[in-house]
Amino acid sequence: MAFWDNLRPRREAQFESGNSATSSIVLSRRHSTISLTKQGALTGNLRVNLSWQMRTSDIMGRSRRSGRLLRPLSLFKPDVVQAHTQGMVNVDLDLGCMYELKDGTKGVVQPLGNLIGDLNAPPYIRLSGDDRFGAPSGETLYVNLDQRDQIKRLLFFVYIYDQTPAFDRTHAKVTLYPGNGPRIEIELDEHAPEARSCAVFTVDNVKGDLIVRREVKFVYGFQSELDRLYGFGMQWGRGYKTRT
Repeated sequence: MAFWDNLRPRREAQFESGNSATSSIVLSRRHSTISLTKQGALTGNLRVNLSWQMRTSDIMGRSRRSGRLLRPLSLFKPDVVQAHTQGMVNVDLDLGCMYELKDGTKGVVQPLGNLIGDLNAPPYIRLSGDDRFGAPSGETLYVNLDQRDQIKRLLFFVYIYDQTPAFDRTHAKVTLYPGNGPRIEIELDEHAPEARSCAVFTVDNVKGDLIVRREVKFVYGFQSELDRLYGFGMQWGRGYKTRT
């Protein structure tokens, strides 16, 4: 084998895997689907976590950047900080899930409207809480895979809640933690600076096989627009959060 062959990416790889030490699978445009069934992840709870960061260079304005003119190489190394760090602009990304059960029941689990769901009764999906400050633990939804036969399809989505920066400055990532097998990562890395919502991934029950498909489709509206895009056919109204 020639030396140059070692420098070429391996075409036979089914997924873009992350660091081998992290035991993770990255779903990308090119490799967008994975079967939870084939991973052996059919029992227990599927944990879906949303996390995000922002760069200080995105929010500190030109005054911060002007100080770097004396060190031009530092322009390419912006400091990464958590979204709840002091001095950070308000960021509130929310994680939600639209669902359709086998009996035809449809609905949504999300922080808006305090629709937190239920893990042991329909819809077998529950929100852990509403993270409004980008804490390291992020925001998490749980799906009871012991009740997978009751689930027809799921759409996991992220939306920006009221007066927050655009997606292209949040560096958001959604991570799936099955009960068995490696975690699955999906980065919201498409360039859509004016978008307000993003369909991140779907889970479809295809003859008992749970298929995860990366979507990462940004829209300029909110849940109702995502609904129209994926054909859930629900009625939507304006919702609010309780004050902290």
